[in-house]
Amino acid sequence: MKLLRFNDGHIGISDGNKVVDVTRLCASSFDEWPPVGINRLIRDYPSLRTELQNALQSDAGVPLEAVRLQTPVPWPNKLIAYPVNYYDHATEMASRGLANLQGFFLKANSSLSGPADAIELPALPGREVHHECEIALVIGKEGRQISVEDALDHLFGYACLIDVTIRGKEERVMRKSYDSFTPVGPWIVTADEIADPFNINMRLWVNGELRQQANTRDLIVNIPQMISIASSATTLYPGDLIAAGTPAGVGPIWDGDVVTIEVEGVGRMRIPVVAGKRGTNVVFAKPYEFKRAG
Repeated sequence: MKLLRFNDGHIGISDGNKVVDVTRLCASSFDEWPPVGINRLIRDYPSLRTELQNALQSDAGVPLEAVRLQTPVPWPNKLIAYPVNYYDHATEMASRGLANLQGFFLKANSSLSGPADAIELPALPGREVHHECEIALVIGKEGRQISVEDALDHLFGYACLIDVTIRGKEERVMRKSYDSFTPVGPWIVTADEIADPFNINMRLWVNGELRQQANTRDLIVNIPQMISIASSATTLYPGDLIAAGTPAGVGPIWDGDVVTIEVEGVGRMRIPVVAGKRGTNVVFAKPYEFKRAG
């Protein structure tokens, strides 16, 4: 099943053709603040699953193309990300900070944006902003110190995720936390629809040029391990997001570009890039020359 948000906060389910509004099942209104209705739906999904399936079959809904999709979980308790989680990316970045040595970091939740939103480039002359093709893991069940063996029981589903990054040597969290720097969507596909989490293909194009492609079998820290490691330090809650890391092929994006990401069995997003007028600060005052290894 596909869970999504649309049209200024409504919560829906989809079969890929139509959208059925299920906001009423989330004990919320579409304009609640903070917008955590979908977090409750994820938490309560096991008990609501039959009702949701019946609604998807019986309700005419509205055509998918008639709605404006939004980022599925705009208010997670945590937005967790793993650095350098593919060996080919470690090679291109000449990095020894692998995910199995460095662990995870956090991005600002306010960096989340949706499939209908643009990536806004900050006004930082002399800095490159790069795309990173990733998969979002959506936590479905609360847990702490989750074993690798039990980790997939806590995984609710998957979404496409682009981790946008300002290249430089400043703190990673700041370089990755600008507004619009984490497009996620177009929806959440429940985990039961992905046959093998160890064999998921993903690709990213810029203006139709293939830049990145990888498969989850090549991850350094795999999906169950990422959940287990994160939960060893912090309690995971329904709706928490984990960015699984990017493969080789990262590169700059510029005003007017269009970035397309596709995750097999999950979906596809086509995101425009626009130049912004905000973001200038003393931290990024000095230019930085990005040099790819080799």
